[in-house]
Amino acid sequence: MANVAVVGAQWGDEGKGKIVDWLSERADVVVRFQGGHNAGHTLVINGVTYKLSLLPSGVVRGKLSIVGNGVVIDPWALLAEIERIAEKGVVITPDVLKIAENAALILPLHGHIDRAREEASGASKIGTTGRGIGPAYEDKVARRAIRVCDLADEAVLEEKVARLLDHHNALLRGLGMPEVDGAQLLAEIKAVAPRILPFADVVWSRLDDARRAGKRVLFEGAQGAMLDVDHGTYPFVTSSNTVSGQASGGSGVGPGQVGYVLGICKAYTTRVGAGPFPTEQDNAIGNLIGDRGHEFGTVTGRRRRCGWLDAVLVRQAIKVGGITGIALTKLDVLDGFDELKICVGYRLDGQIIQHLPASQTAQGRVEPVYETIPGWKESTVGARSWKELPAAAIKYVRRVEELIECPVALLSTSPERDDTILVHDPFAD
Repeated sequence: MANVAVVGAQWGDEGKGKIVDWLSERADVVVRFQGGHNAGHTLVINGVTYKLSLLPSGVVRGKLSIVGNGVVIDPWALLAEIERIAEKGVVITPDVLKIAENAALILPLHGHIDRAREEASGASKIGTTGRGIGPAYEDKVARRAIRVCDLADEAVLEEKVARLLDHHNALLRGLGMPEVDGAQLLAEIKAVAPRILPFADVVWSRLDDARRAGKRVLFEGAQGAMLDVDHGTYPFVTSSNTVSGQASGGSGVGPGQVGYVLGICKAYTTRVGAGPFPTEQDNAIGNLIGDRGHEFGTVTGRRRRCGWLDAVLVRQAIKVGGITGIALTKLDVLDGFDELKICVGYRLDGQIIQHLPASQTAQGRVEPVYETIPGWKESTVGARSWKELPAAAIKYVRRVEELIECPVALLSTSPERDDTILVHDPFAD
């Protein structure tokens, strides 16, 4: 049976939580492979809402859930999330949750530095969540990170904390910020270690066992392709690779094991924070889409910027990310519009181009070229088959498929998991 990777095909917030939950019922193992607790997935199951940041969505259904080595882990945030989920009746034990022993940790100093740098950047700030994800990834690449396995070795901890502070306190001094107290930081890490270590595991081996046993694995991505540190709207991106290729390196499996890649795409476009957004509608239309779609960040609570669907951007994400099929979400938000627009190209310096350029200045100058499509007055809310959709809505979906050069595998018509039209089961390949 095929394994499936789920990734965002826009700037994140595409509705991955519902789709991952819908798929996790069919999976045996669910793996998070990148990002940190800056990402948020919202699941609605039997009327109960679960908001997850670090935990793989499979935990809600008792599936073996793995946090891979590509994730940066805030131990305190993870434990707090486990407690919140327990209040809703989902008890998470080391039998259900496994954390890669070689995953890097986010420490309190990382959030402190993240926020200090954003504040010092003034008008040039990137718009991070301030949770320390970027600084933690920097420490990982600089080979000074503290990893989950280090929590079991006090001598190593003391040595690594001292090395960390040699670097970070110099930076804080330069920013005119208070330095980090090494003794206090070390005490905090030692206190949390016994609560985290029971979840530590040799994740790559665990996944190899699953492969040999023929189990279905669902690789759960966070954010979206346009936030990828290499392929996104740099520098207004996250600090990890968000495309499907990271499912392999971020969990410890070969690329051939990833299988079907399902890209999640809204029927319109949103983004949070600063950065280019060619189809943004900073007007009554954008406000209407935002209100109907309840476009507020799961983690930050920030209102999302909203605009028309950018088919050029999604097509680019599909090519770069090796996406096999699309799950088109929030079609119902477009109900009632007289007409809809889809971006089918960009105008840059008088030329029509068919991709979003890598240059930051060019990205800021591109102008969308729109195609106008008739809207529909009927409701699509809760539709579970093609015959329940208005003809104009079906035409919209078919035109999107043509423009992005990728088939729609699933179509979501409300936040409820069963309000989904299945065109192709990703696990069937």
